[in-house]
Amino acid sequence: MYSLIRRLLKTTNPPVVEKSANPLRFGVIGASQIAPHQIIRPARCHEDAVVLAVAARSKERALEYSRTWNIPKVYGGPNGYQELLDDAEIDAVYIGLPNSLHYEWTMKAIAAGKHVLCDKPIASNETETRKVFALAEEKNLVLLEAWQPRFHPALQRVKEIIDEGSLGEIVKMYSHFGLWGNVLFKKDDIRFDYKLGGGVLMDMGPYPINSMMYLASSKPTVQSAEATCMSENVDKRMEAQLLFGDSLPATIIVDFSPEGWGPFKLFPQFVKLTLRVECENGAIELWNYPLPHLFHSITVIPKNGKSRVEKAYKPKEGKGEEWWSAYRYQLEAFVDTVRGRSPQAWRTAEDSINAMHVIDTIYSKSGLSLRLTSQYQPE
Repeated sequence: MYSLIRRLLKTTNPPVVEKSANPLRFGVIGASQIAPHQIIRPARCHEDAVVLAVAARSKERALEYSRTWNIPKVYGGPNGYQELLDDAEIDAVYIGLPNSLHYEWTMKAIAAGKHVLCDKPIASNETETRKVFALAEEKNLVLLEAWQPRFHPALQRVKEIIDEGSLGEIVKMYSHFGLWGNVLFKKDDIRFDYKLGGGVLMDMGPYPINSMMYLASSKPTVQSAEATCMSENVDKRMEAQLLFGDSLPATIIVDFSPEGWGPFKLFPQFVKLTLRVECENGAIELWNYPLPHLFHSITVIPKNGKSRVEKAYKPKEGKGEEWWSAYRYQLEAFVDTVRGRSPQAWRTAEDSINAMHVIDTIYSKSGLSLRLTSQYQPE
């Protein structure tokens, strides 16, 4: 318990390290709640990264945010985002805006010559996703859709166990990612607004979809999907049946209102974080795959033999510490790529495009509309 608490304290409040002579200078677009996790805290303990500026629609909000997180430069007001992009001192930007604004500001950031780390999903649909990566390739800039579990040793260890072959081929996959949204989020939260790219599949769907594509080393087709909505086109629960290749079925459930547990399901279930991979000779369960750095367990269940539980906070080889968050591992890979080094792990444009294609198809199969395409037209 002492070790767990000590690790969590360092994970959530990482040490400030001495910076290199010319660190990669980040600007944060959007004074969001997720930015401290995604970039601000990870940059504190990265010797080659620094958060130099923040921009918000409200100058007061930007100033308050900068004081809270000790960010030197502040841009605010109607032109604040663009003013940050026009700052020649900024090398890269983190975009943590509502989903519907990801496409526009990623395109504008790339056009301004900035490398981009954009929160998932990187755009509102597959068409937009293809456009942002095409522009990044044209401009020879690094663009990464931020989906942090791919960079953490926990999911990589599950992949390693599968690839070792002792459990045989994968025969089935299942994931249920549930959060009690009515308690955790306000009624006017952007997750519940269709015009802002809301919906549980957009918010939580990338986690099981990307995890399964990574573990199966392939992309799926969508067989069926069923949605429960909280308002028109805004899904609060989505269940989809996928098929990898010709014979590997998978079920994903993402849910803002998980069923209760216990007798008559009377007790609330605040979170559900299950990822199960069934193989010919056993199964693997990864608990808390969305945020494995907080706490996770990898349970290996062979058909013939004793079950075991593993944890993986630090890679067997390469750079990393047990207290590093998945976001910190992600930042390491991003900086390495910008600097021309080979990252320990990476998400390609194809990964992001394929995941967005699956999301679009699930919405279509469920009878819901795709998320709205941005009105922004690049010059």
